[in-house]
Amino acid sequence: MSKKDKLMKKFLIIPPLKNLTFSELETLLCSCGFKKIEGYGSAVKFYNSNKDIMINLHKPHPSNVLKVYLVKQIQQKIKEICHG
Repeated sequence: MSKKDKLMKKFLIIPPLKNLTFSELETLLCSCGFKKIEGYGSAVKFYNSNKDIMINLHKPHPSNVLKVYLVKQIQQKIKEICHG
């Protein structure tokens, strides 16, 4: 199983895991064809030019762990982008 497949499995578990990190999300989105665009402060965008999809979010701080509500919000997008 590839790293992308392992991360995909972790991110799509319901209920969402509470220990997913921004670094893991970044790795997964980049493997799905997204480019990371740094914004001001903690703002970051991921853009997929093939599907013309933009995901806007803020890096978690002070820790690197994503909030569960954020994981829930991006689960559907990940399904659409990487499987669809």
